[in-house]
Amino acid sequence: MADVATRKLPLAGRHGGSSTVRLTPAVPASRISLRAPAESLDGLSSVLGFSLPRRPKTSARSDSRYALWLGPDEWLVIDENGTDLVRLAASAGVLHSAADVSHRNTAIIVSGPGAEATLAAGCPQDLSLQVFPVGGCSRTLFGKAEVVLLRLDDETFRLEVWRSFSDYAFGLLAEGAEDAQNTFSP
Repeated sequence: MADVATRKLPLAGRHGGSSTVRLTPAVPASRISLRAPAESLDGLSSVLGFSLPRRPKTSARSDSRYALWLGPDEWLVIDENGTDLVRLAASAGVLHSAADVSHRNTAIIVSGPGAEATLAAGCPQDLSLQVFPVGGCSRTLFGKAEVVLLRLDDETFRLEVWRSFSDYAFGLLAEGAEDAQNTFSP
């Protein structure tokens, strides 16, 4: 009987940044792209352990599980404990679509006082705390890659990116971190 192959994380062992920002691969997580009509949200919220956000650029969190609002009927649900989110959503018994995107995505944590400036190197969106508060999320561009950003706290962001763009995104973040160091004044 052959051993089961273990998928290597795309950014395993990578770390970067500068004196004002740290870049680290996020812990492995399970993820689903969730689509559902309004009448299914209460049932799905019940099994997920929090109310699915219903307003643009908002998220919900319970321990190590997040739900990020991406559209009127679309969420990215992330679970850092590796829960089978497709099965969990199915247990709600309501109309929805849940596609497992765990192996499509990876994430990079961008943290420190230079995090906003680092992300500004490739993101056209205003990420200031006043406009993009803690818990804020958005599908946007980072350089030439589509990403989903989540603000975890005042100085920390989670950048969700497709595995195939992760080296590119990490490299652009590393360049942004150097620039942020040169221009950041606490």
